[in-house]
This record gives sequence, structure tokens and C-alpha cells, in this order.
Amino acid sequence: MKTTIYSAQKIITMNPNQPEVSHVAVHGGRILGAGTLEELAGWGPYELNERFADKVLLPGLIEGHAHSMEGALWSFTYVGWFDRMDPNGKVWGGLKTVDDAVARLKEAESALEDADQPLLGWGFDPIYMDNVRMTRADLDRVSDTRPVGVMHASGHILNVNTKGLELAGLMKQGNTHPGIPLGDDGFPTGELKSPEIMMPAGKHVGMDRAFLSADQEGLRNYARLCVRSGVTTSSDLGQQLDDDLVEMFSDVTGADDYPVCMVAFRINMGLSPKDLVDYTASLRERSTDRLELGRIKVIADGSIQGFSARMRWPGYYNGAENGLWYIAPDQLAEIFERALAAGVQVHTHTNGDEATQLAIETMEASLRKHPDLDHRFTLQHCQLASPAQFRKMARLGMCVNLFANHHFYWGDEHYSLTVGPERAERMNACRTALAEGIPMTIHSDAPVTPLGPLFTAWAAVNRCTASGRVLGKNERISVAEALYAITLGAAVTMKMDDLVGSIEVGKRADFAVLEDDPTKVAPEALKDIGVWGTVQGGRIFEAATI
Repeated sequence: MKTTIYSAQKIITMNPNQPEVSHVAVHGGRILGAGTLEELAGWGPYELNERFADKVLLPGLIEGHAHSMEGALWSFTYVGWFDRMDPNGKVWGGLKTVDDAVARLKEAESALEDADQPLLGWGFDPIYMDNVRMTRADLDRVSDTRPVGVMHASGHILNVNTKGLELAGLMKQGNTHPGIPLGDDGFPTGELKSPEIMMPAGKHVGMDRAFLSADQEGLRNYARLCVRSGVTTSSDLGQQLDDDLVEMFSDVTGADDYPVCMVAFRINMGLSPKDLVDYTASLRERSTDRLELGRIKVIADGSIQGFSARMRWPGYYNGAENGLWYIAPDQLAEIFERALAAGVQVHTHTNGDEATQLAIETMEASLRKHPDLDHRFTLQHCQLASPAQFRKMARLGMCVNLFANHHFYWGDEHYSLTVGPERAERMNACRTALAEGIPMTIHSDAPVTPLGPLFTAWAAVNRCTASGRVLGKNERISVAEALYAITLGAAVTMKMDDLVGSIEVGKRADFAVLEDDPTKVAPEALKDIGVWGTVQGGRIFEAATI
């Protein structure tokens, strides 16, 4: 194999021994070295490639919490509040009322030829509509003969029309599950919360495939979004993996032109704790250069803006009832203990601080039984963690992946409605996490918010809400810290820092190719830096032609 040396305007390496260089040498898909041309020429014959001479290279950006269903969902109808770009580059305008959402769904419904085909919308965000609740009657206006569903932006609430409820066996009086709100008539309103309720109903409205996995085209579409965002490694945080789905992932990611390494986590649903850990451990040997397997995702509670997250006292600012537990404490304990014993890493979704406390206490007890000096169990979102909780996490060797995008997308609503001013100011406390020495990264949770690590870095640096308010100025981090978080920081939380996250000898030749230098632009312009494309495993992918 020949050696190629790439020149660039600047190469930011995340290697503290040489933080900036002018050239990088690639051989066999790996980094042979970084430095000056003269230094790298010492390796022997090479080809000098200057196509990036006016670009800035970063280590390939890493998305530590996303879902490949972002690609699959574009097969359905977007009904979110914010404008959003699809994999083809088309921008879909945001919708501001329930009537607007119904109108777009009606338009999509009129194009369906099969009278029995379900219709699914996604991205609905009622918290911006004075927290209005969508009902089955609203969706009956789209169709009362075909099943219609709408998934909320949080991914934790599903609205279903009457036909969908009937097919799911839920259109009856007397339901007592807290995830099935009832109307004055005693029948479900059509709003469904928590996975055990959403998933059985979701399969009737087209959500089953998109919610749990991506089909082949969806997985390819997701990869195109990654290239447009500079992402070369992405988690797929919560797949109901089985042998068939793993085979599909292997086939798609194994294609010569697939541009991303996918890190697929097995979600805790559908298997006992023992079977979950045993099966996930068995998957490790099926990992490839573009498919990492052998990690577990657990969901402890719901979403804050959906009022389904578990909150400690004093609860929700607007007096809403406490949220839902998505897992029993004894199940969480058994998963943690078995995973520690088997050397399987677990990432746990905790939005509310009560859920975070459960995870911390469970981790402490589990480590007493199965000590592990490098477990790197990670709390995902962990949005309302207190300083005391961060200190405890640090002592236990835990990592965090904070949802920095929330400041922009829901910060105003958190301030005025969900958690109130004081807690909103310290949500997603990046500065506190770093001060306590906790390995930290930040994320988009795509499709909850759009994939884009540079935007996420901007959110952590500036902490601006959609209205322009700076929410928690004392929790802001520097540009350098944010760039580290979306590269080597993310790699550390997924135990991949030996492979990716920095530009140094021996690692995978993964680069984000940027149009501007993120260390030179104003911090408020970080999100606007253009992404030319990526290099993944030494292969070049241009965003404009992907």
C-alpha cells in the first residue's frame, strides 16, 4: 500500500504533544504520522495530496448519542417546530400549530395509494404551543380509516388516532396505566407514554421499524447526514439487536463506500438481564472496522419536556405529576452487576435527577460486588445532575454525555415551565463535570435534535436559547474544551480512544474536513463553520456529492 501525505491549512490533532501540525501521513487506512512534510518524508516513498491545502482538519467528529433512525424517519412526515434539513439537503419548514401538523399529514395521506397503509409523523413539539396536547380527534381529521401516529420530538411520547388505538386494543374504557391518559369519556386521549405502551401501538402506525432500527436505506441515509456533519464515528444508542439485525448492519456498514463507523448498543428491552448481558457480550467478536458491538443501553426514565422524566423534590416547576420509571430498580441492579462481571459497558439514559440518583446508587452497590477500575459506565443526558451527584460519579469512575443542544431547543421552556430558573441555569452542567474530573462528551440525540457536533459544541460554549437568552453562563466551556468533547472526549466514553478521537500515529485515519478554523472564528460562529466532508479509514467523502 502506498503512503499518502495530506497537507492542510491547519491540522488540529487533540494530541497534547503536538496540538497543531501541517501534514498527516496515511497508510493502509491508518495514521502513519503527523507533523511537517520533512518529518513525515522519513517514512519513505509517498504521494503528496494537496486537495485539503486550504481546509482545516480535525479528528473525525464523534457523535456519542444518536440513533440511526434519524435516517429512517425521513421516509415519514416531519411535523416538528424547527426547520430541519433532510439527507438530500432539502429544508422542511417548522410547524407552529396542531392544525399545521394536521395539514401536512393530510397532504402526505392524500399521496398514499394503499388504503390500509399507516401514516407516521415525527418531531412534534407541543411544548412550544403552550403545551397543548394532541388528541386522537386531531389525528382522526387526517384519517378515520387508516392508522395515523405522531412521534414527539423527545421520542418518549406517541399520539395515535382512533383507528390506531383500536388496532392496538387500547380503544376501551378503564385503562389504569399511567402512560395512557384518559379523556372525560374514560377513553384514551390518544397520547401514549413509555416504551411498553408506545411500542405495541407503534407497530400499527408505522413506528416499529423506525423506532427500533433502521432499514438498509435508512442506515445509508443516516451515513449521508454524518458526512454532512463531519461525523466519522457515531453511536446508535439503543437497537433491539438480534442476529438478523446485526447481519443487516454488517452488510450495510461493510460496503466499500459506507463512510461511518457505527457503534450499535443493545437496548435493555425484550430480554432478561441475564440474556441481555450474555447476548451483548457474544456480539463483541462480530465487530468490524465500521461496526462496533458489545455495549448496552438502559433507559431509566422519560423526557423532561415531555414531563415523563423522574424528578427529585420539588418536582416540576409547573406542578406536573412526576414522570415514569422505565426500569425497575432490581432490574437495573442485575444488569449493572452482570455487565460488570462480564466486562460489558453500560450507558444509562437518565434525564431527571431522581433517575440519575438511582443509577449512581445502583452503580456504587454493584461495584462493591464486582470492582472494575475501568468500567466507564456512562450516564446519558444526565441533564439535572447536582454538583453532589457529579462528585459521586467522579469517585465511582463514571462518565457523562450531556445534552448540550437542550439549551437552544428547550432552554426557554425549561426556564419558564419544566424545571424553573435555578435548575435550568445548571442543566447539562459541562463546566461542573469537567471541574470534577469526569470524562465528558456532548450530544445531539438525533433525531431528537439534528445531528451536528459543531452545533452541539456551539451550544455548550454559548448556552444560548432559541430566544437568545444565555442560560447558565457559569456552565459554559471553552471552544477548545468543546472540540475535545466531540472528538477524544466522546471516544473515551465509548472506550474507543485507542482507535479514534485524535490524529496521532496508529489510529484510524478519520478526519473532519472544515472550511474554517474553529479556534479562530468567534465562539458564536462555531455552528456556522462549513463542513467540506470527511475522511474515514483513509477514504475520502465529499458532502456535496454524498
